[in-house]
Amino acid sequence: MLSMYDPIPIGMNEFQVRVDLVMAYRNLLAGGVPDSGKSAFLQNIGCYGLLCDHTHFVLLDGKQVELGLFLPALDDDDIFVGPDLDKAIRVLKRLQNLITKRSDWLLERRRRKFTRYDPVDTYLVFLDEVAFYSTAVGTKEQRNEFVTLLRDIVSRGRYVGVILVAATQRPSVDVIPKSLRDVFAYRAAFRCMSKGSSDIVLGDEMSAQGYDAADIPMSSPGVCWLLAENGVTPSKIKAAYLTDDQIIHIVDFAAWTRRTGRTDRRGLRKAASPFLNVA
Repeated sequence: MLSMYDPIPIGMNEFQVRVDLVMAYRNLLAGGVPDSGKSAFLQNIGCYGLLCDHTHFVLLDGKQVELGLFLPALDDDDIFVGPDLDKAIRVLKRLQNLITKRSDWLLERRRRKFTRYDPVDTYLVFLDEVAFYSTAVGTKEQRNEFVTLLRDIVSRGRYVGVILVAATQRPSVDVIPKSLRDVFAYRAAFRCMSKGSSDIVLGDEMSAQGYDAADIPMSSPGVCWLLAENGVTPSKIKAAYLTDDQIIHIVDFAAWTRRTGRTDRRGLRKAASPFLNVA
């Protein structure tokens, strides 16, 4: 079966060469205006994750409908959070607890990270519309707590099997502080309204070097500047697109495989996790 430690095909570059991302030990930030292709980009990774061995999902969706297509395939150990900041904070605290417990386990064994050969489940965390939770709802204290928890999970989670993929349609300093942006190894800038918004995603002064997502035409959804493997020079790519019908087909198949244990070649059910039981 598929594994989150394997390359994930996510699109084509300008030379018609397939672009793959290895999400293990990485986190990804995507930003751009509505209808620029962010959601399709995230759904590619999500559909792949549904077909992977030993992968749990934590979905935080302020709009509730972008990631809602995945709901039929979620296990009892998976979590979906809609427009509920209190629940989102509780979930992030549970993830923080999970990361701490796994880090303690590694420390006791004089290791620094998990590998594909460890009997440990991966947690794929999707956060669609960061601005909803970090600026739009709740009190200032709650929003600050959410951003602080998010920064900790991005910083510490990648070596213990917690992979975070976040997206926002309003790239700005108040939504994505630089201290948070800089801990994302992968960054994808879709069509933005200004050079400043593009730089918020890709990094300071990237637009001055010619990597400006504000120059991407509105007629080219799915095109983005992707800062990935070398971490220095972004590449322009066209993200693959899945229709809703195709996503539903994958989700239905994934629901059958995940709930019958068929995602494990040994015929074993995935181990339940006690860390994410959130009311």
